[in-house]
Amino acid sequence: MESWMWCFLLCSHLLILYFSPSHSLCHPMTPLPCSTSKTPSLFMKILIILIFVIMVIQRRQHGKMGEIVALGLESPATPSQVTSLSSTSAAMAFTAISIQTSLTHLNLSSSDFEGDIPSQISHLSKLVSLDLSYNILKWKEDTWKRLLQNATVLRVIVLDGNDMSSISIRTLDMSSSLVTLSLRQTGLRGNLTDGILCLPNLQHLDLSLNWDLKGQLPEVSCRTTSLDFLHLSCCDFQGSIPPSFSNLIHLTSLYLSLNNLNGSIPPFFSNFTHLTSLDLSENNLNGSIPPSFSNLIHLTFLDLSHNNLNGSIPPSFSNLIHLTSLDLSGNNLNGSIPPFFSNFTHLTSLDLSENNLNGSIPPSFSNLIHLTSLALSRNNLSGQIPDVFPQSNSFHELDLSDNKIEGELPSTLSNLQHLIHLDLSYNKLEGPLPNNITGFSNLTFLWLYENLLNGTIPSWCLSLPSLVGLDLSGNQFSGHISAISSYSLERLILSHNKLQGNIPESIFSLLNLTDLDLSSNNLSGSVKFHHFSKLQNLKELQLSQNDQLSLNFKSNVSYSFSNLLSLDLSSMGLTEFPKLSGKVPILESLYLSNNKLKGRVPNWFHEISLYELDLSHNLLTQSLDQFSWNQQLGYLDLSFNSITGDFSSSICNASAIEILNLSHNKLTGTIPQCLANSSSLQVLDLQLNKLHGTLPSTFAKDCWLRTLDLNGNQLLEGFLPESLSNCINLEVLDLGNNQIKDVFPHWLQILPELKVLVLRANKLYGPIAGLKTKHGFPSLVIFDVSSNNFSGPIPKAYIKTFEAMKNVALHAYSQYMEVSVNASSGPNYTDSVTITTKAITMTMDRIRNDFVSIDLSQNRFEGEIPSVIGELHSLRGLNLSHNRLIGPIPQSVGNLRNLESLDLSSNMLTGGIPTELINLNFLEVLNLSNNNLVGEIPQGKQFGTFSNDSYEGNSGLCGLPLTIKCSKDPEQHSPPSTTFRREGGFGFGWKPVAIGYGCGMVFGVGMGCCVLLMGKPQWLVRMVGGQLNKKVKRKTRMKSNENGSIMN
Repeated sequence: MESWMWCFLLCSHLLILYFSPSHSLCHPMTPLPCSTSKTPSLFMKILIILIFVIMVIQRRQHGKMGEIVALGLESPATPSQVTSLSSTSAAMAFTAISIQTSLTHLNLSSSDFEGDIPSQISHLSKLVSLDLSYNILKWKEDTWKRLLQNATVLRVIVLDGNDMSSISIRTLDMSSSLVTLSLRQTGLRGNLTDGILCLPNLQHLDLSLNWDLKGQLPEVSCRTTSLDFLHLSCCDFQGSIPPSFSNLIHLTSLYLSLNNLNGSIPPFFSNFTHLTSLDLSENNLNGSIPPSFSNLIHLTFLDLSHNNLNGSIPPSFSNLIHLTSLDLSGNNLNGSIPPFFSNFTHLTSLDLSENNLNGSIPPSFSNLIHLTSLALSRNNLSGQIPDVFPQSNSFHELDLSDNKIEGELPSTLSNLQHLIHLDLSYNKLEGPLPNNITGFSNLTFLWLYENLLNGTIPSWCLSLPSLVGLDLSGNQFSGHISAISSYSLERLILSHNKLQGNIPESIFSLLNLTDLDLSSNNLSGSVKFHHFSKLQNLKELQLSQNDQLSLNFKSNVSYSFSNLLSLDLSSMGLTEFPKLSGKVPILESLYLSNNKLKGRVPNWFHEISLYELDLSHNLLTQSLDQFSWNQQLGYLDLSFNSITGDFSSSICNASAIEILNLSHNKLTGTIPQCLANSSSLQVLDLQLNKLHGTLPSTFAKDCWLRTLDLNGNQLLEGFLPESLSNCINLEVLDLGNNQIKDVFPHWLQILPELKVLVLRANKLYGPIAGLKTKHGFPSLVIFDVSSNNFSGPIPKAYIKTFEAMKNVALHAYSQYMEVSVNASSGPNYTDSVTITTKAITMTMDRIRNDFVSIDLSQNRFEGEIPSVIGELHSLRGLNLSHNRLIGPIPQSVGNLRNLESLDLSSNMLTGGIPTELINLNFLEVLNLSNNNLVGEIPQGKQFGTFSNDSYEGNSGLCGLPLTIKCSKDPEQHSPPSTTFRREGGFGFGWKPVAIGYGCGMVFGVGMGCCVLLMGKPQWLVRMVGGQLNKKVKRKTRMKSNENGSIMN
C-alpha cells in the first residue's frame, strides 16, 4: 500500500508540473533560451520514471526482487528543450529509485535534476556505476560518506557539474574499489591528500576545473599505481611537480594546465613511456625542455604553451613522430625551427607563436601533409614567404603575423585553395599585391595590416565570395577604392593608407558590415551621412583624419543607426556639431577631436547614454558648470579647448568616470574632494590650467588612480597628502611647476607600480631620505625633482632600489605608457610629461616605456656622486647640474651604455674626465662646464662630436675641442683652488679646511706642552712676539693714516 502511495504522489506532482499552463519548465537561472512549452524530453523522462516505479511495485507484489539492475535517463537536450525538474520532483524520483536496492548501474546525467541529493541514495549498496553528471544537484557530506561506505563494489563515480563544495577533500580516498572518479567542476576546495593517487584500483581521476583546490600537488606515496588518466587542470596548485610522480609509470594522459606550478620540467618524465597526451600549459615552468622527452615515443598530444621555457627546441623531439598536436607557444624558446619537423607527418596542429625563434621558415613544412593549422606569429622569423605549405584539403589556417618577414606577397599562396584564415600582419612585406590571384574561394579572414604594401588594392581582394574580415590598414596603398562585391563582409578596415577619391557606392550594399574603418586616408568628395544608415548591422564607423571628405548631415530622409555603438569623426574639419538627435539611440562612444567645433555642446549628447566622449582640440569656450554629466560616462576628454569657470563638484555626478582629461584649458577654482573619493577614477589630468588651493586632503582607501597630472597650474600649494599612498595602482604622479611646500614624500616608496614621479619647480626642501624598505620605488623610470630646495647628499639608498632603471621591462603590446577604458576599442589615454633632457625643456606627448631619466638639477645637493649610479644601465638621461657636488666623476658612469644626455655642469667636480665615458656610444649631449676638472679630454667616438661649450669653465682641461694643448708636464695642469660657485660660499672645500684645522690643532697642543714642560722658549717668544709687534705697528700706521684722511 505504501508503494502505491509513493507512486500516486509522484504521478500527481509530475503531472501537475507538466500540465500547468502558468508554470515555466525552465530553471530560472539557466542562460539558455527559456520556453514554457511542454517539451518531449521532459515528458519522456517523467514517463520513464513512472514506468520504473510501477515496475518496482509490481515486482514487489509478485515477490520478484533484484531483477532491475540498471537505469539510464541521459539525453542530450537541445537548447530549445532545456528544462529542469524541481527539487521536490528530484527528491521523489531519487526516493523511488532507492527502493530498488539491487540497482548496480544508475545514469541520470544531463537530466536537469536539481536540489539536494537525498540520503536514500546511500541505500544502493550494490551500485557499481553512478553517473549524475551535469545536473544541478548538491551533495551533503553525510550522504557522500555513507554512499562510499555502503557501496563497497562501486567502481565508477561521475558527478561532473554537481555541487560538492561542502564535501571534505579527505573523503575522496575512502573507497578502495574505485576505478573511475570524475568530479570536475564540483566546487571542491582545500589540499588534496597524498593517498588519493594510491587507491589500489584507481585508473581514471579527473578533478579539473576546481579553482579552490590549492597547495602542492599530492605526493604519490606508493611505489606502484594503476592510474593511467590524471586530469588536475584549472585548479590552483603551486610549487614544483613532486619527484614521487615518477611512480605514475602507467600514465597515458596527464593534464596539469592552468595552475601555478613552477620549477623545471623534471627529467623523470622519461618514465612515462606509455604517455599519449601531456598538457603542462599555462603555468610558470622554466628552464629548458629536458632531453628525456625522447622516450615519449607514443605522444600524440603535447602542450607546453605559456610558460617560461627557454633554450632551443631540443633534438630529442625528433623521436615524437606520432604527434598530431604540438603547442609550444608563449615561451622564450630561441634558435631556428629544426629540420626534423619533417618527421611529424601525422601533425594536424602546430603552434610555435610568441617565442624568440629566428631564421627562415624551413622547407621541411612541406612534409606535413595532414596539417590543418600552422601558427608562427610573434617571433623573429625573417626571409621571404616560401612555397612550402601543404596544399591539402585540410589546411585551413596560416598565421605568420608579427615577424620580420619581407619581400612581396607570393601569388603561390593562392594555391592553398582551402585556406580559411590568413594572417600576415605586422611584418615587412612590401610592393604591390599580385593581380593574378584566382584562388582563395574559401578565405574568410585576410589580415595584411601593418606592412609596407603599396600600389592599388587589387579587385580580387574586394570580391572574395566567403570573405568576412579584411584588414589592410597601416600600409601605403593608394589610388581609389574599387567596387566591393564581397557581400559577406562584416569587418572592413582600410585605415592609415593613402587612399584617394570618393567612398564607393558599393560599400552601402554591404549589409552585413558591423565594422567600417576608412580613417587616416586622403578620401574626398561629399557623402550624405544618412547613406551609412543602410548598413543596419553597423556597430563601429570610423571616418576620422580625412579632412577633404565632406559629410552632409542635412536630410529630409528619416533614418536611424539602430545598432551603432561607436562613431569617430575626428580631424575632419567639422565647424559645427553633427545633427544626430534621435538617430543614434544606443551610441556609446563619440570622437569629435581635432575639429573646429565651437559654442555649446548640443543637448542630444545628454539624451543618449554615452560612455566615451572626446571633444579635445577644438574651440569650445563653454563654462564647465554648463555641462550635464550622465552617470554612465567613463571617458571624457575636453583637453586643449578654452573651457572656463570654476571646477564644479557637479562633475562627480559622473560616478562611473574612469578617465577625466581637462588639461590645457582655463579652469579656475579648487580641485573637488569628491574626485579623490572616487573608486573608479583611473586618470585625472588637470595640467596647465589656473587651479589654486591645496590638493584634496584625503584619497580613498580603494583609490584606483593610475595617473594624477596637475603640472603647470602654478598656484597649487600646501602639503602633499600622505593618503596618496592608498592609490596602489598609481603609475604617473606629476605635480611639477606649482607652489607645493613640503619635504620629500618618502611614503610614496611603497607604491609598486609608480613609474613616473615629477615634482620639479616647487618649494620642496630638506634631504631625500626616509627609505624604509629594501624595494622602494621598484618600478620608477622617470625621477624629476629639479628646481627645488632639496639638500644633503645624492640619495644613494634610493638609487640602489631603482630596479626598473637597471633593466627596464618593455611592454609586450605597447611602446608607450597608456590607459584604456576597460577593453574599449576607442582611443587610449597616453601619458605625457615635461622634462629637461639634452639641454632642452620639452614636453613628451607620449612617454616611451623604455625612456629612463633622473633629474636632480638646481637644488643644493652636496657631497660626491655615488658610484652606484652606474648600476642604472637603462638610464637615457642624467642631470645633476647646478648643485654643490664635489669629488671626481665616478668611472662607473661609463657603464650607462644607453645614456643619451649627461649634464653635470655648475658643480665643484674635480679630477679628470674618466676615459670610460668613451663607451657611451649613444651619448648626444654632454655638459661638464663650470667645474674644476683637469687633464686631457678623452678622444674618439662620441667625444669627437662635442663642442667647447661642453667643457668651458674648467681651466685645467686641455685637448680637443679646446684650443689649449696638453703639456707633457703633469704639474702644468694641476687643479686650481676649489672655489664655491654660489653666493656666500667660502674659498675651500671641506676636506682642505678639515686638514688645516687638524694640523693647527696638533701644532697648538704640541706647543702648549713645550711651554708647560720647558718654560717659555726664547725662539718661540721671539717668533710670536715679533709677529705681534709687526701687527701692532701695522695697525698703528693704519689708524694714523685714517685720522689724517679725516682731518683733510
